[in-house]
Amino acid sequence: MSARPLRIGTRASALALWQAHHVEALLRAQPGAPPIELVHIKTEGDIQSEIPLWQAGGRAFFTKEIDRALLEGTVDLAVHSLKDLSTQMDAGLTLAATLTRADPRDAFLSRDGRRLEELPPGARVGTSSLRRRAFLARHRPDLVHLELRGNVPTRVERMRRGDYDAIILAAAGLARLELSAHVTQLLEPAQFPPAVSQGIIGLCTRAGDAATLRWLAPLDEREARLAATAERALLRRLEGGCQVPLGALARVTDRQLHLEASVCSLDGRESIAAQGTATASIEEAAALGQRVAEELLARGADTLIAHARGAPGTAAP
Repeated sequence: MSARPLRIGTRASALALWQAHHVEALLRAQPGAPPIELVHIKTEGDIQSEIPLWQAGGRAFFTKEIDRALLEGTVDLAVHSLKDLSTQMDAGLTLAATLTRADPRDAFLSRDGRRLEELPPGARVGTSSLRRRAFLARHRPDLVHLELRGNVPTRVERMRRGDYDAIILAAAGLARLELSAHVTQLLEPAQFPPAVSQGIIGLCTRAGDAATLRWLAPLDEREARLAATAERALLRRLEGGCQVPLGALARVTDRQLHLEASVCSLDGRESIAAQGTATASIEEAAALGQRVAEELLARGADTLIAHARGAPGTAAP
């Protein structure tokens, strides 16, 4: 009798399929791996492809339909860009594995090869993120922000054909799709802190599915788990999402976990930062995220967050 296949739920975008096939390859490399099937699921984010992300109403915009399929038992495993996954997961689901983190930085791509600091005033920069918009305004308030949606290859092509003078995307997604040749510069986290969990692929399954959990356990990478735990604890405390201009990055060095985070006003005029260090353990990682969040709140981050949630978004191209 053949083994029951392990069904992987995924979106059908180029990047989502790359991630799903990557997970499939990792699973197949394990001795005795079961048959694997990919199940394509259309999410609200795919259907409402023209809605700005800041209007999407939360991080489940690209994940909730896949997670619903998990709960209903039509798939066994969900592959997510962890930055899209809500910190408030549905009861009965668990984040079973975090894969090794790719480059967490944002990438700046310009049509004519000019760096961010070289763009002329009034240049049109495409971004779908309030976080990127806010930190861009902080460093280049003289640029025009335009809304940018679509899958990664489409965004790059729209820049190349002249809809934008430049765009900002996650470096990890560009690398996975072999589009890094279009990158003009990588934006350093000190000036452009990345989204929470950017560069990490998260694998979710049912909390009681012992068989799937057993296959996923070897894929859980410790440093990615520590970083994700700290960053997501921070985000959970701040009740953030796509509507909040928050950036954060946790790194492990010498058995210590260091977390830096910033909240920026949409006009870039105000920025609040906080950081902290803890022993590199899961328990300490969660506490670190909460502690840094409390420090941000004590410095007034709640006011910036409230203003961002009530503000209008970027213009359309």
